[in-house]
Amino acid sequence: MSSDTIADIITSIRNADMDRKRIVRIASTNISQSLVKILLREGFIENARKHRENNNYFLVLTLRHRRNRKSSYKNILNLKRISRPGLRIYSNYQRIPRILGGMGILILSTSRGIMTDREARLERIGGESLCYIW
Repeated sequence: MSSDTIADIITSIRNADMDRKRIVRIASTNISQSLVKILLREGFIENARKHRENNNYFLVLTLRHRRNRKSSYKNILNLKRISRPGLRIYSNYQRIPRILGGMGILILSTSRGIMTDREARLERIGGESLCYIW
């Protein structure tokens, strides 16, 4: 684990998805719980549960896959980290980008917590762009 927990979460989910794993385990922090709630609400993952092992808490995520017998396997999750510890990216509510014309989501860290781009536009608040998901 590095000092960038959001990048670790995104990388773990992306690697499990590319390797066709159904279940991925990530460390449980307040930020990771907020990100998982958004992913669950938006339908990018099927299930999430909290697991305790030796006084350490983990989130066990069940990933959603598109499987079609006629064609090859396709990844459902495309995640990209935007703001990082060396370069923070901020935007006000008017300049929040739309991902794939509204098909994807942008996760923002605002003064009212971690939320999606749609929620931030409705509440008219900006913040730090954490990651894109499409």
